[in-house]
Amino acid sequence: MKFMRIGTRPDNFYTQQAIRTTLSDLPSDLTICVNNVTYLLHKFPLLPKCGLLQRLCSDSSRCCVELHDIPGGEDAFELCAKFCYGVTIDLSAHNFVQAISAAKFLQMTESVDKGNFVSKLEAFFNSCILQGWKDSIVTLHTTGTLPEWSENLGIIRKCIDSIVDKIVTPPSKVKWSYTYTRKGYARKKAASPKDWWTEDIANLDIDLFRCIINSVKLSNMLPPQLIGEALHVYACLWLPRSSKLDPETSSTATVNKKKRQLETIISMIPEDKGSVSTGFLLRLLNLAKLLRVSTVMEAQLIKKCSLQLEDATPNDLLKLSSIDLVKAVVDSFMIRWTGPNDSVTKVGQVVDSYLQIVARDANMPLHKLVSLAKALPRPQHDNLYKAINIYLKEHPKTTKEEKKQLCSVIDCQKLSPGVCAHVVKNSRLPVRMVVQALFFEQDGKATATATHESEMQTQPSNRHRSNLQMGSGEESSGANNTRQKLQSESKHKSRRQKVVENGREILKDSRNTGTQASRSEHGHNIKDR
Repeated sequence: MKFMRIGTRPDNFYTQQAIRTTLSDLPSDLTICVNNVTYLLHKFPLLPKCGLLQRLCSDSSRCCVELHDIPGGEDAFELCAKFCYGVTIDLSAHNFVQAISAAKFLQMTESVDKGNFVSKLEAFFNSCILQGWKDSIVTLHTTGTLPEWSENLGIIRKCIDSIVDKIVTPPSKVKWSYTYTRKGYARKKAASPKDWWTEDIANLDIDLFRCIINSVKLSNMLPPQLIGEALHVYACLWLPRSSKLDPETSSTATVNKKKRQLETIISMIPEDKGSVSTGFLLRLLNLAKLLRVSTVMEAQLIKKCSLQLEDATPNDLLKLSSIDLVKAVVDSFMIRWTGPNDSVTKVGQVVDSYLQIVARDANMPLHKLVSLAKALPRPQHDNLYKAINIYLKEHPKTTKEEKKQLCSVIDCQKLSPGVCAHVVKNSRLPVRMVVQALFFEQDGKATATATHESEMQTQPSNRHRSNLQMGSGEESSGANNTRQKLQSESKHKSRRQKVVENGREILKDSRNTGTQASRSEHGHNIKDR
């Protein structure tokens, strides 16, 4: 970072009994009080350069002035005083705002004296600070101590313009130093990464950060994904993990600050789909619920999450601390989605995987699990069955009524043959579901057998012999084929009737005995038959 050194004399300011003064043979004739510090100085070096002091001390031989409202306090005043005495001072982006605000307050302008402090500070600002990347960032950051003065002097606007101009510069032309600490990144002589600027501006206050991001948006020179990356970096730096933030124990000021930062970040998310990751959106949603943001803001965030739900992973959904939030996002997805069924299938797979994880939670309410399972359709129910089986295994005290409620979300017709076979042997499931699975398993086998027999019987014979068949012979062959199909269908119907009768016997016996052993015994009898 750049700095400017002014003055040649050594620093002769010192403190004696809570009073700041200078080493001089001349007695002090000017007393200046700034907050709790008293300065014993001299009129001659100060009055020729300070228009304010000229007006306040023009009529008295010894003057006492109180400057409690000087911007920057005693530190800023001492910089101006040392400039008047010719003492060496170093100016940089860290103390520029305080120095120029105090100099303006004391009216140290060109109209008072040529080569005055204000003109030198303005030259340093325009030629050095605004030309540098980190100098502009640091100066903009320090404006937070004197926001009104910085705004009135145009420092904030000029710094923001300088920063935005550098952000939209092509990465191949970036020659200045910047902060980039991403894992796996090795600084090379080639072009800088496209998001080289995101970490440095993340150190700014949320209002200044918002001004920069909005200006970058208005330039239309960067893709929305880069805007989203800047928001992600800022959120990672300032917004805590939900596990580390407890609104009940944190101070009101801390909670309000984090809430304001969160709402500002949400409002800046580009409308373009994919500008930020689904995982990032879900993390913001969880924080929004924790910090109790406005209902409108929460609904807006839920909508953004639902539009990208098909890109989520089970781990992304786990970032939400409540299954109710997952349900709200899925409901929003189903209301707004008008695309192909493939997207619904993807979301169903992700939700089923999520259900398999949360089903292991001993405190997971059954009705919430069922509500989420029913929230969207699925072409197949294998993964949903796995989630229900896990829940029953982890919750052995589930009642019969609860099991019926839980298994009501399963459609046995949408189970694969392998899963159907597992259902038939699963002793945790209600009898009715086992019978349904058994029926569809046997029905599937019968259908497959009938189809295979039909294909074998209708397969054409040798091409040479078929050419010799004429007239009534062809009619006879057609009649035989029709008769064989009818026989196959008759066999199929008789098998289905046997399965239904056996299922009824199982239900009847299970009601009479109420034991699992009876159900298992009849299941084996069905297989033997």
